[in-house]
This record gives sequence, C-alpha cells and structure tokens, in this order.
Amino acid sequence: MEQQEYAAGATQVAGGTSDGRAGGAGRGTTDAVVAVREAGLDTPQEAGPAAEAAGLSPDPGLLRLARWFAEAGPGAADDLCTASFGLYPARHFGVPAEPAAGPAPGPPGAEISWWHGPTAHAPAALRAREARAARGLRRARRDTGASTVVPSGAKPGTPGKHRKPEQSRSSAAGTQDRSAAAERRIAARLLLAHPLVTASGPHADGFPLIRRHRDWLTERFDTLLGYRLVVGPWHARLCKAGLGPGAARRLEHPGTGAPFTPGGYAQLALALALLVDAPEQLPLGRLLAAMRAAASVQDRADVPADLAMAFATLADWQVLADIPVDLAEEGAVLTVDRELARAVPAGTPALAADAAGLIRRAGEAEPGTAVRRRLAETPAVLAADLTEDQRAWLRDHGHTGPAALADFLGLEAEIRAEGVALVDPADELTDLALPGAGTVAQAALLLVERLVEEVRPLPGEATGADVPVPDALIDGALGDLADEYGLPAGWRRDYLADRTALRRDTLDLLHRMGLLAPTPRGTRPPGWLLRAPAARYAPAADLLPAPGTGRHSRRDATVTIPTPVGPREEQRA
Repeated sequence: MEQQEYAAGATQVAGGTSDGRAGGAGRGTTDAVVAVREAGLDTPQEAGPAAEAAGLSPDPGLLRLARWFAEAGPGAADDLCTASFGLYPARHFGVPAEPAAGPAPGPPGAEISWWHGPTAHAPAALRAREARAARGLRRARRDTGASTVVPSGAKPGTPGKHRKPEQSRSSAAGTQDRSAAAERRIAARLLLAHPLVTASGPHADGFPLIRRHRDWLTERFDTLLGYRLVVGPWHARLCKAGLGPGAARRLEHPGTGAPFTPGGYAQLALALALLVDAPEQLPLGRLLAAMRAAASVQDRADVPADLAMAFATLADWQVLADIPVDLAEEGAVLTVDRELARAVPAGTPALAADAAGLIRRAGEAEPGTAVRRRLAETPAVLAADLTEDQRAWLRDHGHTGPAALADFLGLEAEIRAEGVALVDPADELTDLALPGAGTVAQAALLLVERLVEEVRPLPGEATGADVPVPDALIDGALGDLADEYGLPAGWRRDYLADRTALRRDTLDLLHRMGLLAPTPRGTRPPGWLLRAPAARYAPAADLLPAPGTGRHSRRDATVTIPTPVGPREEQRA
C-alpha cells in the first residue's frame, strides 16, 4: 500500500474555516488532518470510561499505540515512533570527498569503492570546529550579479541621470526563475529537516516559502518520496513514512538530549490521545488525572521522568503551552493546540495487527520510492541492505535516480561500488554532525579513522560492505585516543574518568551515522561491523606501500627503507 493511503488512515476530518485567531500555530486550518478515531480495534474498553471520568474523551487509536509503546523494548519503541509519528529529521554526511586523483583500483571500468576511493579526511589539527548555531533556514538571496544595466540614451556604460538601472526581460525572467528555484529548495530542505513547521515556531521564517510553493512541493514530495504534505494557514506537516526495523532514529528530550524510553513514548501517546479533542484551556490536573486513569488500565506506572519528557516534547512541538516547571502544580492551566495535536500522527495503527506490523507496513513502498526515501533520509544507502527488487532498481537507476533527488534537495551524489550517499556540502541537512564539536564527536572521528586503517580490506580482497571489528581493537584504540587527545583537546573529564560511557556514546554516534553496525542478532559473541562509508573519514589508502608498511606492519623509525632503484639508475651504475 502506498504511503498516501496508509497515512490517510481510517478517517479524514476537515478543519473548517479559519477562526482568525492569532498566536496558535495550526489553529483554524482548512486542510484535512489525519484522525485516528476508528483505530482502536482491540484497545481495552475500560480505558475510555476511565479517562472520561476526568472529563476528557481519549482517542482509542492513540491509546492502542500507547499500549504498544509500553510493551516494546527500547529499539522497537524507537522504530514504532518513527513509523507512527514520522517526525524524524533527515541525516546526511556533510563533507564531500575529494575528487579521485587517478583510476579506480581493480580491473578497468570497475566502480570506486569507499574502502579505497577518495576521502573527506582532515588532519587532526583542522578538526576542531566551533559550536555552530542551530541548523535552520538559509535565506534566499537574489542573484544581483545577473542584473544587466541598459543605458537607454545615456552616455555609453552609464545609466541615465534620472533613470534607475533596468534589466532586460530575459535577464529579469532568468533571475526570477533562479530565485523561485532557490526558495523551493530552501522550503524542501526545511521540511525534510523539520517535518512540522509552524508560523510562530523557531523556523517561522521558512513558513511563507512553504505556503508560496505548496503546490509544487506537494507534487514533488509525492512523486519522488510518496510523502503527503499538508499546508494550512498556521502550520505545514510533511507526513514521512517509516524507515523499517533498526532505523536507529529516536526522539530525544528537547532540553537535555536524553533518549526517550518506552515509558516516555507511552506517556506521549497517552497525552496526545487526550489532547486531540481537548478544550483550548485545560487544567493540568485534569489532564494528569485522565492520563493516570488510562495508564492504570494498561498496567503502566506513572514515572515522573517519562511524564516530564513527554510534556517537554509536546511543548517543543507547540501542542502545549504554559506548562509549569514543576508538573506537581496541577492547578496550572495549559493552552492546547488541537490542530497540531491531530497533525502529529503520520498515520493510524488501524491497518496493523501489532507494533511489528505497523513498523513493517509504514515502510512499504514500490522499489524506486523505497530507495529514494533511504537516500533522502539516511547518510548512505548500501546495496547489501536492500531487497532484491530494490537492488535491481538501484542498478538500473544508479545515476539518474540519485541525481533527481540531489537536484531537488541541493545535495551531491557520491556513488561507490557498495552504494550511494547524498552529501550536503552546506552541512545543514542533518541532525548529527560528523566532524563535530564535543568530546563524543571528536572521539568518534578519531576512532573510525584508526579502525579503518587497521581492518580496511586490500584491493581485490573478497569482502562485502562490512568488516568485523574485534572488541579488543575498539577498546585499545579508544583508550589510546583518550590518553593522547583527552586532556590536550579538552575532552570532558567525566568521559575520561568513565571509559565505558565514552565507548557507549562514541559507538552509538557511529552507529546512528551508519559507519558502524551491530552484528546480526544471534551472533556469538556479539560485536560490531565497520561499514564501507567509514573509510571516507580515514586517510586515503596507500595502495602501493613501501616494504614493511603493509596493513599489519608498523613503521620503525630506526630502520631506513632504501629507495627502489629503477632500470635507468641500474644501467648508470
């Protein structure tokens, strides 16, 4: 089933006409919004009356989703959130590789491998980057250099005394076309990075561009990615599809960056179930009482940390306002934006029998659309990760498919033997930065460089896109890096004191960037696989090493390696 049909779900609800109120993003939208009213096919019937006792009518579909979250493990809960909400940002490499200096190693016509191809490696001294401002919108600037001055009777080369510089019609039309194309690209990138944009939120500057080009954006997102775009007077919502199991996408606390727990996801779904039809002014105590009533039916404990995480996220999405710092202040009155609450779910769980079915169904699409979604949302697409029909599509459209998407989003296609990556030279269209500032980002970049140098396969060596990495190598390399760079580079002292935490967070970042992957479930002992795109961050492979400098050799400073003597030098001797 196509994503448009899945996202539409069981019911479409029209929002009516605008009520003219200001200050509430999403209020009065005239576009259809997704409703999940008929989704609760097997939700316990006691949940509705229990919550209604507090004066609120919960949505049965979202109650069902909350139960699935509560029963899921951490990884499955992340995948379920991706499939049901689709509010994840795009993630791309931000440093283009250097152009190839020569032919690819191997037989003539062979494709360049990430293992031995051009790299984006930078010397350690150049890696320290200042913390950048939050990624957002770059304003479109008109190409003033294209303006052509027409003399119109004045002296040659100068405009008339009382006349303003004029543009020829063709030049003016070309400038307008370039300006419109730039605005469309900015709007498309903004939606891919932030699928929910409001007229009063942190990305309000880009909202007029989305409104201005909504017809073009709607058609392009639908054609290329199968995404549904809903644009109203106060908000725009790009309904993304799921990415399937193991997508490594998760919600995080907007303030602390702490990852969501299954309990946090459950509280988020419970709150949304009650807010989609809540009054605009809602006492906090009334909402909490209804959530406790619904949670008690599902055998969930009220964990304060989970509740705080859910409320902070709802405030970040502008669904709730006026939340007190202490949630124990139940007399506080919240401001609810029902339209945004209804816009959060990307689809309804009515079409799936369980959480696994929803995760699988949300990612289903025809081969071309499925591959383009991966290209648009993930750092790299490896052929080994695709199904057979998706690999066939990538073989047949290996250049034209990525090129169309790259042009749409302002990215550059990096095509290698193992797969394709769309790289963002502006280093904006991503939620994770590598290279980046901070202890974990610096440690991750240095670690992946060391691992590639140790286990990189030789040219012609039979290998896939992944190479096993021994745990001892990871521990040893990370320990050496902490000793060598920790204090001089100003790494956080808590990480230097707790190497286990440093290892955990460093490997997590590399996993989320698609440079490391855990071994398949059931592998004993469990470990890690180094993925081919990791080699783009290491120094270029020395394909013709001098004697004694092979993959498993180390240079000895006390040994001088003689320079090989060529035929002409031998004749002279």
